[in-house]
Amino acid sequence: MDESILIIEDEVGLIKMLKRLLDKEGFKEIYQAESGTEALKSVKEHRIDLILLDVMLPDTNGFDLCQQIREISDVPIIFLTARTTDIDKLTGFSMGGDDYITKPFNPLEVAARIKAILHRQRKAMTGMAKVFQTERFALYYDQAKLIVDGKEVNCPAKEFQLLKFMCQHPNQVFRVDYLYEKVWGDYSIVGKENTVMVHISRLRQKIEKDPKHPEYLINVRGLGYMLNHENQRSPQ
Repeated sequence: MDESILIIEDEVGLIKMLKRLLDKEGFKEIYQAESGTEALKSVKEHRIDLILLDVMLPDTNGFDLCQQIREISDVPIIFLTARTTDIDKLTGFSMGGDDYITKPFNPLEVAARIKAILHRQRKAMTGMAKVFQTERFALYYDQAKLIVDGKEVNCPAKEFQLLKFMCQHPNQVFRVDYLYEKVWGDYSIVGKENTVMVHISRLRQKIEKDPKHPEYLINVRGLGYMLNHENQRSPQ
């Protein structure tokens, strides 16, 4: 499976068990974090499709961490915890959790719930609008067209692919090397940082009112780039 999973858990034995389970189920990209600090770093640096989150962590609790993650990502979150009261479950859902599994749990149940959530997510993605539209510009995925202030603007293939990827993952921060790998298909090329920066600069010239003070293609210092989601609106 192409989806990536992040396990946030401080019990090493449980991490190993979950990784074995996910590997058997066909998941190839499995990340782990043993603290809230590590978890936030992973969410910012990697494309994560689903999170397994323990409530009891050494530097924070999973409820607070879930709320922090929700500020930067809409990734599905499944709580895995020994806290079994109804209040705990309601707290987990109110903080943005998508599911709540209590320990001890059946590994097959965990796998089934992961697959169910990812299946719903894939179906939602399939039914998504095929245009990303803002007050300033619209990107039509199928026609490979960029419209800025009502006028079509020439957008070469790599610029279009880069902007499309950013629009399909709004409000998520991506490292330069990750963007290069996704758009150009090669992680090892020397000079990839400059290539991405040049293409970002060209896109800013096209979609930003003031390219020197961008509203959409934002540089998150020390981390990478993101497509600002705040200016997005639904197509009419």
